[in-house]
Parts: sequence; structure tokens; C-alpha cells
Amino acid sequence: MEAVKCEAFLAAAELGSLTATAELLGYTQSGVTRMIGTLEEELGFPLFLRSKKGVQLTENGKLMLPLLREVVRAHHNAEQLSAEIGGVSKGSLTIGCYYSISALWMPEILTAFRARYPGVTVRMQEGGNLEMARWLNERSVDCCFGAQMHGDKYDWLPVFRDELVAWLPRGHELAAADSFPLCRLQEEPFIHTSPNHDTDQDRLLEQHDLHPQTCFTTRDGFTTYNMVEAGLGVSFNQRLISRKWSGTVAEVPFDPPQFVTLGISVPSLREASPAAKKFIACAIETVTGGEKSL
Repeated sequence: MEAVKCEAFLAAAELGSLTATAELLGYTQSGVTRMIGTLEEELGFPLFLRSKKGVQLTENGKLMLPLLREVVRAHHNAEQLSAEIGGVSKGSLTIGCYYSISALWMPEILTAFRARYPGVTVRMQEGGNLEMARWLNERSVDCCFGAQMHGDKYDWLPVFRDELVAWLPRGHELAAADSFPLCRLQEEPFIHTSPNHDTDQDRLLEQHDLHPQTCFTTRDGFTTYNMVEAGLGVSFNQRLISRKWSGTVAEVPFDPPQFVTLGISVPSLREASPAAKKFIACAIETVTGGEKSL
């Protein structure tokens, strides 16, 4: 069973189109069709339902998805290790990360990593905690940058402790205060970012049994920030997220202070590829300024 056929299968499963798969992998559509057809012959059953709209996994295809993903992962690990033994680092990585981290940390991390390991390509996926937990469970990513996931199924490397701060309109009576009482979130019109998605907001509200008067919901922090600036309500988020935004929103620490630890979740650090370990070490060094060996 050739890894290249498995890669074509994984891409088609994700994209739902053989044409898009061919464009992504640099093959002709007929070439992708042959590879997947040959793979189905080897396995003895169809992997996809085909229609004019594209392709969709069969039930057997769904069962094979995690197994063939492991075949590709093992193949990449073997390639990377052999290249490393030969003194050349190469490979490919898929990284999941918070929206805030992708905007603030990733440009510097990717620049540093590419300078050291130009032969390794990196694909980045943005998402929240729910998406990243799914990616880790599927092993469709090498690692994820964000808050710690629930449970103990993944290896966790804490990197940075960030403060959660209240976002208040400039005219709010506590905009210039030293702190904002946490319980007061229940008394203000509240703008909730991505509710019910296991976000930092969801976790803090649940932890302290707070039930704010939600007046608006948004999909991203930048929209929330602008709505707060317009005087439509209050909200809160990591101090990190708005560090490079220009606006008049007051960022006021909570009373009592609230923090979130950001770090890196890995399906298994022991089984991580050489390229993934190098990327994680480079990321930690870039963010903290200290060297990290894995």
C-alpha cells in the first residue's frame, strides 16, 4: 500500500472533490482517479461514493480514514528521520492554532522555523478549542497552539500565561478603574464571542457560574472588540489578542484576577515526527526567548 495513494485518499476525503485533490497534490484528475481506484482494488471495497457533485466517503471509507492517516503519518516520519540521519531536514507539518496566536505568534515563529529548516513545509489551520480537540483526536494535525484541552488524551506543553481582561467602552464608568469586578459581568449588556464552543469566555463563565445578559454574539474577537468600542456592551478576552489593534477599548483587569495558560497540545510527543519536534522547540524558543530541546 503506497503512501502516495493514501495521501490522495485523505485529500479527497477532506476536499470532497477529485479535481480539487488533483490541483492540491499536483497531479492530473485521471491520475488521482487511478490512484484511488488502485487503492480500492487493494483493499477490496470502495472508499467513496461518486457523483457529479464530487465524492463522499462510504461507511468503509470512514472506517479506513484514521488507519490510512496513520499510514501517511508513519511514512512522513520515516522520510523525515532518514533525511535527518543524512543531515538534511525535510517534511511537512500541519499546525492548528487559536486565531489570536496565528496573528501574533505565528508570523515570527514561521519566519524563524523557515530560516532554520527551509525543507519543511508548514500548513496552518485556525480554529477554537472544539475544532482543535477534533483535529488532535483525528491526528490530522501535528500539534495545536491554544489553551489546554480537557482530559488527558494529549501531551501538553505550557508556554505562556496570559491575563484575561474586561473590554469596556471608553465612556464606561469603570474604564479608568484599576479593576473590574468579575461578578459585574452579569449586570452589563454582554457581547459573547463564539458561545458554546469551549472558548476562554465559556470556560470562565462556567467556572464561576456567571450568567451574563448577552445582547450580541459574534464569531471572532475583532468583531467583538469593535462592537465594544461602539458602546454596544462589554466583553472580555486575553490581553494578548488585542495587543496590535488600534482602538479606544479600555482593557481592565478583573477582580479577582483571571488568567489562561497558552501552550502546545500534541497527540503524542513520544510519537511526534522529527520535524514536529523541531517546530515545537523553535516555537517555544521564539515565544519565551529560551532554548527548548525535545
